[in-house]
Amino acid sequence: MDIKRGTKISEALEKEIEKSKCKVVGAKFNNEYTNLDYKIQTNGEIELVDMSTKEGIKIYRRTLIYIMGKVFQEVYPEALITVDYQLANEMYCEIDNMQVTKEMISKVKKKMKEIIKKDLKIEKRTMTREEAEEFFEKTGTIRGKLQIDLKTNSKIYMYFCEDYYNYSYETLANKTSVITIFDIVTYGDGFLIRYPDTSCVARLPRKIKRDKLAWSLEEYQEIYKTLNINTVYKLNKAVLEGRAKDVIMLSEALHEKKIANIADTIAQNKKIKIILIAGPSSSGKTTFAQRLGIQLRLNGLKPITISVDNYFVERKDNPRDENGEYDFECLEAIDLKLFNKHLKMLLQGKAVEIPEFDFIHGKKQYKGNIIQMHDHNILIIEGIHCLNDKLTRQIPKENKFKIYISALTVLNMDYYNRISTTDTRLIRRTIRDHQFRGYSAENTIRRWPQVNKSEEKNIFPYQEKADVIFNTSLIYELAVLKPHVMPLLNKIKRTHPEYAEAQRLINILKYFETIPEEFVPGNSLLKEFLGGGNFKY
Repeated sequence: MDIKRGTKISEALEKEIEKSKCKVVGAKFNNEYTNLDYKIQTNGEIELVDMSTKEGIKIYRRTLIYIMGKVFQEVYPEALITVDYQLANEMYCEIDNMQVTKEMISKVKKKMKEIIKKDLKIEKRTMTREEAEEFFEKTGTIRGKLQIDLKTNSKIYMYFCEDYYNYSYETLANKTSVITIFDIVTYGDGFLIRYPDTSCVARLPRKIKRDKLAWSLEEYQEIYKTLNINTVYKLNKAVLEGRAKDVIMLSEALHEKKIANIADTIAQNKKIKIILIAGPSSSGKTTFAQRLGIQLRLNGLKPITISVDNYFVERKDNPRDENGEYDFECLEAIDLKLFNKHLKMLLQGKAVEIPEFDFIHGKKQYKGNIIQMHDHNILIIEGIHCLNDKLTRQIPKENKFKIYISALTVLNMDYYNRISTTDTRLIRRTIRDHQFRGYSAENTIRRWPQVNKSEEKNIFPYQEKADVIFNTSLIYELAVLKPHVMPLLNKIKRTHPEYAEAQRLINILKYFETIPEEFVPGNSLLKEFLGGGNFKY
C-alpha cells in the first residue's frame, strides 16, 4: 500500500485492526517491535501483534503494570512499589513502606478501571541526553535511570500518560483502553495482578495454587535484597566497584547450601530410593544432578543415574502430534510398562540390564549395562515427565523424592521492569546450542516457541507436586553471558523473522556491565552452557 510519510500504523491499518478476531496491542515494523502509534518514515513490512501471541501478552502485561503505577502515584503517591516476579499469568508486587490491605487494592482496582475507560493516550517521548539529564534532575526520578548510565544511549525514552511518566525497556501499548480483562487481589504481604494468556484471551485463566513456586522465588528475592543486589543498577555498581568476585562467591555459596540441604533431607529419610528431577529447558538439570550426587555421597549414599531417554517406545509405536509428526515429548512416547518394571526390580535388589536407545534406528538396544541396587544406593532420574506420577505409577509414593528446578530469575531491571525467567533460559540455550550443537541463534529462537509449548503441557502443570523447588538462577549470570550471546544475536539479519526477538534481548542485555568468564568457578551451573567446567555432559 502507498501511504503518506509519517502515517501511524494505527491509521494505515485501521480496518485490519478493527476486523482482527483477537485484540491488536502492538506491531512489528521491519521485524522490530513497536506500538501502533509508530510513524512510518520508510518502506517496510508491518505485522500486527495481537494477544494470541507471546509478545502480545507481554505488551498487554507491561501496559497493565504501567497503568497500575499511574494509579498508585495518584492514590498512594508515597508507596514504594516493586514488581517482583511472575506466577503463571500473575505478577506479584510488594509495597516496601506500606501495608497492603483489601481496601487499598479495591480502591486501586476501581481507579484503574476508570483510567482504562477514559481511553487515555500512552505516548513514547524521545529526549536527547542533555534534555533527559535536565528532566531527571528536575523531577528527582530514578525511573529509567539505567538509560542515563549507559553512555552509548544518545536518545532517552519515557512513556507519558497525562502527567504520569515511567520507563519500559520493552514495548507498551499506545492507549489505556487496550486493557479489558484483569484483576488485582491481595496475596501474602503483597498483591497479584492477573491477566489473560494466549490460549484464552477472553477471560482470566483458572486460579492455580503456586505456593511452593512463590515461596522459592520469595526466598531468593529476600536474600538478594539483603545483599543489596536486586536490580541491574545495583549489580552494575558492584561490578564497577570491583566486587564482582564477591557477588559470584555469594551466589554460588547459596546454590551449594541449597543443594546440600536437599541432600541432607533425602539422606534423613531412609524410605527414599528414587530421586526424580524435572525442569524446563536450560535450567541446568545435568549439573544440578551431578552436584546433588556429590552431596549425597557425603551423606554416605551412592547414586546411580538412569536416563528416561533410554526408555522410548519403538519408533513405529511412537505417538504422532496433530501435524502427523512424531511427538517425542508426550508421556506415551515412554515405554512406561518396561520402565516401571525395571524400577520395581531394582528396588527389590534385582539386577537389571538397562537399555540404550538408538535414536537413528528408533529401537532399544541391550549392550550389557547391568545395574543393581545395594543398601546405600539411590536412583537419580532426570526427565521432562519426572514430576508426573504417571511416569512412575507403580512405585510407592514414599520411595520417591521429586525435585523441580528452573532458572527463576529474581533480578529486576528496576522496580517496575523485571527480567523474564524464560528470557534467561533462552539466553542460556542460545549459547549452549551454538557452543555444543552448532546451531545459530536464529535457529534456537525459531524453535523456542515449540519448546515452551511442550514445557507448558508436560512440566509446568506438575511443578507444585515437587517435594522441593531449586532455583538455578544466579544473580550475576547475565553479566557473564552477555559477551557470549550478543555477537550471536547481532548476526541475525533484519529480514529474518527472528530479528525482533533478538533485538528485544539485546535491548535488555546492553544495560549489563560485563563480568569476565574466568571469574566463574568450575562447578558452577553456568559451565553447562559456557563449557570448561568440572563436570562431563
